[in-house]
Amino acid sequence: MRSAFDKLISWTGVALAVVLLGAGGMLTWAHSFIGDQVNQQLTEQNITMPSGDGLKGLPKADADALRPYAGSTLNTGPEAKAFANHYILVHMNEASNNSNYEAVSGKYIALSDAEKATPEGQQLGQLRQTMFMGSTLRGLLLYGYAFATMGAIAGIAAWFSFGAAAILLLLFGFGLWHARRAEATEKTPVVKTRAVPAV
Repeated sequence: MRSAFDKLISWTGVALAVVLLGAGGMLTWAHSFIGDQVNQQLTEQNITMPSGDGLKGLPKADADALRPYAGSTLNTGPEAKAFANHYILVHMNEASNNSNYEAVSGKYIALSDAEKATPEGQQLGQLRQTMFMGSTLRGLLLYGYAFATMGAIAGIAAWFSFGAAAILLLLFGFGLWHARRAEATEKTPVVKTRAVPAV
């Protein structure tokens, strides 16, 4: 009875190990696919991370965040996040006095046609266009960062899946070994000894 139970548990562990190996394989594929896509899409933008004079006009915290990537081609999630939040956003805030696209666009739309034709109106229209392009590029870069993060998490999850599968397979081997011992014990006949009466 004990050996049968050990075998049942052991084979259940094997089934779980197979599921984990399959999950690990899919997660590895997801990690690789996402990483390749993020790298390809970002590389195609041909953005070079700011360096030298490009960092001098930035606030210290933003320059420090960009410095590790200075001069490199933007092709990873962390670089995309740094460029979006510490370069594009800084210039957008500087141009709009810490406003956002929605506020700038709202002001422009509220102008009459005559006001839009004035130098101030045209300047606001250009700022609106700048904010739109900056917001769009930031959004795309941050999407790239989000996908890169998901790819990294998939890679970590794959290692955990493979590790757990390996542990279950080891336990499977131990379970079969224990089942054999239990089976041998169950087959060993029990010799009953009779008490010898005292003379």
